[in-house]
Amino acid sequence: MDTYGAPLRDMRFILDELVGVAGIATLPGCEEAEPELIYSILEEADKFASGVLAPLNRGGDTEGCRLDGEQVLVPHGWKEAWDQFVASGWLGLSLPAEYGGQGLPKALSAPVWEMWFSANLAFTMLPQLTLGQTEALEFAASDELKARYLPKIVSGEWACNMSLTEPQAGSDLAALRMRAEDTGDGSYRLFGQKIFISYGDHEMADNVVHLVLARLPDAPSGIKGISLFLVPKFLSDGDGRLGARNDVRAVSLEHKMGIHGSPTCTMAYGDRDGAVGYLIGELNRGIETMFVMMNDARFGVSVQGVGVAERAYQMALRYANERVQGRNAVSGEVGQPIVHHADVKRQLLAMRTRLFAMRALVYTAAGWFDHAHHNPDPEVADRCRRYIDLLMPVLKAWNTETGNIVCDDAIQVFGGMGFVEETGIAQHYRDSRVTRIYEGTTGIQANDLVGRKILRENGATLRELMADIRAEAAALALVPDLAGHGHALSVNVGNLERAGKFLLANGKARLDAVQTAAHPFLHLCGLVCAGWRIAQATRAAHAALAEAPDNGDYLRGVLAIGEFWFATYAPQVRAYTETVMASIDIANLPESALMA
Repeated sequence: MDTYGAPLRDMRFILDELVGVAGIATLPGCEEAEPELIYSILEEADKFASGVLAPLNRGGDTEGCRLDGEQVLVPHGWKEAWDQFVASGWLGLSLPAEYGGQGLPKALSAPVWEMWFSANLAFTMLPQLTLGQTEALEFAASDELKARYLPKIVSGEWACNMSLTEPQAGSDLAALRMRAEDTGDGSYRLFGQKIFISYGDHEMADNVVHLVLARLPDAPSGIKGISLFLVPKFLSDGDGRLGARNDVRAVSLEHKMGIHGSPTCTMAYGDRDGAVGYLIGELNRGIETMFVMMNDARFGVSVQGVGVAERAYQMALRYANERVQGRNAVSGEVGQPIVHHADVKRQLLAMRTRLFAMRALVYTAAGWFDHAHHNPDPEVADRCRRYIDLLMPVLKAWNTETGNIVCDDAIQVFGGMGFVEETGIAQHYRDSRVTRIYEGTTGIQANDLVGRKILRENGATLRELMADIRAEAAALALVPDLAGHGHALSVNVGNLERAGKFLLANGKARLDAVQTAAHPFLHLCGLVCAGWRIAQATRAAHAALAEAPDNGDYLRGVLAIGEFWFATYAPQVRAYTETVMASIDIANLPESALMA
C-alpha cells in the first residue's frame, strides 16, 4: 500500500546541525520559531500529510480533472481537503502576519511543504501558487490592491495562479501577444490566450486571482514592453464582496503525463468585452515583478524534487522488505526479501543518499532566505542573498533531475511490477517528470547560472562559496575518521574552480562553448554543493555519536550516507569537469551529426 510518513529524524537533524534553527529563532521577526515549536509543527504537519492528503493522491491520479461547460471540476475529495487545509492554518504558515498569515521562517516552512508535496503533489500545487503571488503583490501592488486582495488570498478564500505562457511564447516571454488596453478609469481590458496554466480555474475557492503578463499596443518590443496585471475571476467591491463574472474562462484542459489531479488550463481572456485587470507595479516593468514570483516558484519546485522522490523511496523500501524472490548470492539462502540482494541494497542506499543530499541543500537555502530577510548584520544578509541568487538555478535543476533519478530507481526496485499502474509506483515517476520542465527547463537554469550569475559578476560569489566549501574540507581533515572525505571534498572544489575559470576565460570569445558547458557545469556545481552539505552532516554525526551513543543507529546511518556519497558521487565531479573543459570541441561539432 502506498502510504506516507514524513522523515522527521532527517528533517530534525538537518535543521539542527546544518541550518541552525536555534540561531534563526534569535533573528528579529523570527523569535517565535523556537526549535520545540518547529518540531511540534512538523509532527502535526506529518499527521495532516499522511492522514488527509496522501489518501487522495492515487484517486486524484486515476480520476483527474474535467471541464464541464465553463466549469473545471477537480477530483473527489479535493475541495473538502482544501477547506480543511485552509481551516487548519497551513496555508498562512510563512505568509505575512499583516495580512492574516503566521509569518514563520522559511526554514520551518520548507520541510512542511516537502511533506505536502510528498503526500500529494497535484493538490499542493494550488497552495504553492499563493506563496509567489503574495510576495509579488507585496513587492509591487498598490496599497489599494493589497488591502483588497491579500487578506482574501492569505486566508485561502481566494486562490491564485500565474498566467504567463502563450502558444508562441513558451520560455521566450518577449514573444508574448496578450494585449492590454487602458480604459482610463484605473483599470485595463485584456485580450488573448494563455496555455499551461496550473489551476487556471477550479471551484475549490470562491474566487481565482490571475497574475497575467500582457503588453499595451504602444509598449516597447521585447521584454521591456511587458506589464503585469491582476485579473480576478469574479470582480469585487472594496469590501471583498463578489460581483459579476469577469471575461476570463478555461477553454480546455491539458491531457498530461502526470499530476492528473491538477487542472492545467488553456485560458481565454477577453472573448467578449475584455477581461478587467489592474496594473501591478509600473507599466512595462512586469518582468521584474514576475521574477519575484518565479524565484519563489523555482525554490518550491526544488522542494517538489525532494518530496516526490521521498514518497517513491518509501514505497520502494517497503516493497523491497516485503517482496521475497531469488537466492542470496552470498549466503545461498532462499525465501528472503529482495532487500538482502546486494544490488537492491545498493539502489536503495543510492536513493537514500541522494535524498539526504537534496534535502540538506534545499533546507540550507531556506535558512539563507531567513538570514537574508532578517539578519541584522548587513554583510551576513547580503552574502546569504547572493548565495540564494547564485544557487537558485542549481536548486531547481539539480534537485529535480536528481529526484527524477530516485523515482526511476524506485521503479527498478519493483522490477516488472513497477511497470504496471496497479502498484502505484509509476505515478510518482510520472508526477516528478514535469518538475524538470516547468518554471524553466534544466537548460534554461544552466544558462541562467552561467550567464546571468557567474559571468555577470565575474565569478565573485562563486569564489566566496568555494572558500566556504574549502573551510569545511579543512575541518573534516582534522577528524582522522573523516579525513578521506575532507580530501575528496577539497579535490571536488578544486575541479569546480577549474571549470569556473574556464567559463570566465571563454565567456566573451566563445559564448557558444560556454553555453554548451552550462549543463554539465550545473551538475558539477550541484554535486560539489551537495557534497559540502553531506560533509558537514557527517562531521556533525561523528561528533554527536561520541556524545550521545544512545542515538547510535541513526547517526551511524548518516555516517554511512557520507561513505556512500564520497565513494559513489564525489568521483563524478571529475567527469563533469572534463566535459566542461571539452565544450569548445563539442560546440565545434557539425550540425550534420544531428541528422539520421
